[in-house]
Amino acid sequence: MMREFPAPPRAAEFSELVSKKVDEVKVAGGTRETVTVDWNGQQAHVEVIDLQLSSLFYNPSTHRIRAQRSHDPERDAALEKDPWSAESQDYLQFLLKASPADPNLRDKEFDTLKESLQQFGQNDPGLVTRHGVLVNGNTRAAALRELGEQSMRVGVLPASFTWADINAVELSLQLRKDHRRDYSYINRLIAMEEQAALGRTPEQIAKDFRIQVRTYHQERWILSTIRELIERSRTGGGNGLRLVDWEGAQERLKELQRLYVKLETVDRDQAEVLKELRLAAILLNFSKTDVRHINEDFLKDGLEQRLITGGASAAQPQSVSIPGLGLEVPAASSAVAEARAMNDEILRAAAVVSSETPAIGDEGKAAAQDVLDSAKAAFDGAIEAAGRNTRLRKRKQLAPARLAEACASIDQCVSDLVQARTSRSLDEEAFDDAVVKLRGSLLKLAQQAGRGLPQPGDGVAWLLEAVSAEGYR
Repeated sequence: MMREFPAPPRAAEFSELVSKKVDEVKVAGGTRETVTVDWNGQQAHVEVIDLQLSSLFYNPSTHRIRAQRSHDPERDAALEKDPWSAESQDYLQFLLKASPADPNLRDKEFDTLKESLQQFGQNDPGLVTRHGVLVNGNTRAAALRELGEQSMRVGVLPASFTWADINAVELSLQLRKDHRRDYSYINRLIAMEEQAALGRTPEQIAKDFRIQVRTYHQERWILSTIRELIERSRTGGGNGLRLVDWEGAQERLKELQRLYVKLETVDRDQAEVLKELRLAAILLNFSKTDVRHINEDFLKDGLEQRLITGGASAAQPQSVSIPGLGLEVPAASSAVAEARAMNDEILRAAAVVSSETPAIGDEGKAAAQDVLDSAKAAFDGAIEAAGRNTRLRKRKQLAPARLAEACASIDQCVSDLVQARTSRSLDEEAFDDAVVKLRGSLLKLAQQAGRGLPQPGDGVAWLLEAVSAEGYR
């Protein structure tokens, strides 16, 4: 959630310096550079000045790296405590250069930006508060510092701006269509969540993010699910998964949400089981194509039993009491409880493996990795079986589907035949040749349809009788 940060060191002194520079620009004459910002539904034009990079602070509240801050919980906690310390600012700079999906890797887009700045210089000014906190241009500032530049062109926001105003301006700049570098997926979800916390309606937020309202609700469901999984992944020592761990799962999570909503209206327990299984498969890094095999047919074929049989599932209560009302409602089914227990084990193992906490030790990580490897192997087998079953099911359905297409073509032929006779444009010889081909096709169909059927159904029986005059036995 959005919070109010204290003013950085020497804020009053820096604010006085900025005011002097702005006044100097105003009285200097000549062409003045300004930058336009959207604020409270209006556009404001603020003065652009040069400021020393060494005097500027990275914004601890920037949506650019909000999810990535969870990469190192200890450094993130220190940043929350004192965002202006050298260590906290170094952590922010590290994340601004890192890959959104894996902060251990350097971001290729950052290097592209750095090369552009080196070759062409700074085309667009950044944006700062009167206290020197970068609102827009955090990544550019990191690149300019790495290039050894001493100053940066920035627009200066009004002194009255609060942190809510700062976040709103940053968001409006980011969501402009011409912005070169988008927020990562999880950071967009967090930004939507913060806008909702400010009391804005789904319609307003969807308009700002240029998405449909149903997409907004989908994104909120996904972030809520991720936060729930993070809590479930926490072990006794407090180790848990991080928001950044879900950066690469955008499309798989969206497909999960669509399937869950579809099934929930028919069978909530089935929807919950599939939700747990798909989330586990996503966490185990199965591809989108593989995850799609975990569907309604997956349960019909009983393949989920390969995954949850033998899991740590305690006996579940048959009902749950509602305090104060003296009522009882049915508890979650055993299938849901078993799937959830299996997923909890995978979540906790993944949290241990990804943790940097020394107290876990090599043995603890090795045991957790064994859990993940076993789960991966079980999912591999079940998904492979599901793929085979899907292919078999398609083959079984192929012949009826082909015949249905042929019936549709014949129905259309009846309409075409009537129109051709009405306009006296029918090519009777060509039509007769086509009917002869139809007779041959029906004979071949009858020969195959009648094989191995001592008691054929009404449709096949009719077909056999209809072609018997052609010599079929």
